[in-house]
Amino acid sequence: MKLHIKNGHLIDPANGIDAQQDLFIDAGKVVAVGAAPAGFVAEQTIDASGLVVAPGLVDLSVRLREPGYEYKATLESELQAAMQGGVTSLVCPPDTDPVLDESGLVEMLKYRAKTRNQANVHPLGALTVGLKGEALTEMAELTEAGCIGFSQAEEPIEDTTVLLRALQYAKTFDYTVWLRPQDAHIGRGGIAASGAIASRLGLSGVPVMAETIALHTIFELMRATGARVHLCRLSSAAGIELVRQAKREGLPVSCDVGAHHVHLTDADIGFFDSNARLTPPLRSQRDRDAIRLGLLDGTIDALCSDHTPVDDDEKLLPFGEASAGATGLELLLSLTLKWANDYAATQAAGGARPLARALGLITSQAAKVAGLSAGTLSVGANADVCIFDPEAHWTVQAGALASQGKHTPFLGYNLAAQVQTTIVAGRVAFQRKPA
Repeated sequence: MKLHIKNGHLIDPANGIDAQQDLFIDAGKVVAVGAAPAGFVAEQTIDASGLVVAPGLVDLSVRLREPGYEYKATLESELQAAMQGGVTSLVCPPDTDPVLDESGLVEMLKYRAKTRNQANVHPLGALTVGLKGEALTEMAELTEAGCIGFSQAEEPIEDTTVLLRALQYAKTFDYTVWLRPQDAHIGRGGIAASGAIASRLGLSGVPVMAETIALHTIFELMRATGARVHLCRLSSAAGIELVRQAKREGLPVSCDVGAHHVHLTDADIGFFDSNARLTPPLRSQRDRDAIRLGLLDGTIDALCSDHTPVDDDEKLLPFGEASAGATGLELLLSLTLKWANDYAATQAAGGARPLARALGLITSQAAKVAGLSAGTLSVGANADVCIFDPEAHWTVQAGALASQGKHTPFLGYNLAAQVQTTIVAGRVAFQRKPA
């Protein structure tokens, strides 16, 4: 299929492009930017006048809920949500049922996702068998099956010797280990950030030190092994400062934050709103402001949706009994641009414009973290494209979400930026119908 996208505002952070330019696609690849290649005759033309043409989004944390949790969401529903959100590549954690600790399970997930012909699905393999923190998985076999890294999801490893051996093995074969910094004991069972609000509401707390103690341990093990680590969903000012110092030291570390934590604080729990029950928990305004600054100064490498669909039976419960998690795939673009408009635009940051800076966090920079050849519109790259209207406003309502998970703390919010067309490997995979 020869595709011509014309009159659009092309933004490709990887190549520093931020201007009105046409895009030409053939055989699933970008073949030209600006002027058409010799002899190019388009079979389909998309007029992107007034729209932004960007690389397809790359989301570093999407729970597809398959296998094992189909009552919460299905591959079909969540990949459709990805298309509506402009997400063309996504990374899924291994905490399925059964856990992604065997190559056959990974191959089956990859095959099922590929037959949907929608977003590119990149699984993380389990770091330890069953995520139990005891025996290491067969990382080489899992990599061969299609895993791009290894993770414990939300299960911390209690035995530091096991984590040391995992990092030694990962270093030997140049694998990346994805860890969410959370001490195995401090804050266990906590459901809100420790502080005045949790105390007033009578909720058990998760102190900041649960994150920082884990970070100190991870960095010491990195110094000893030289292994590459990606830190998932940082939540505190103190944690971000430790990462900043580690980067200055030259440790091979990257990190991301969830889009919810860029905008919300523990005050948004309100009167026990279970939609605001998240992992890690929402923290103070000081922590949120540190996250915003960390995105701006480059300490934080990427933003992700932390998409965790939860069904009504597990969410419509008292705060302490509700399952943690929120849907986010279809909100990632809007929440990222909201950061750009609300915060980045007010800072004397210099360099790229806020919109281009923001898109970099969910395209090229996220792809670099995951080691994917995605998130760019370079000539020769896979033609994964997100075309959106930055001025179109939409209200977050359960009925507007394709995801089977309808719960998010942003229900009722009016957000800017709506995806109009999603293209995967040169094929139009989603096109929004006129209202």
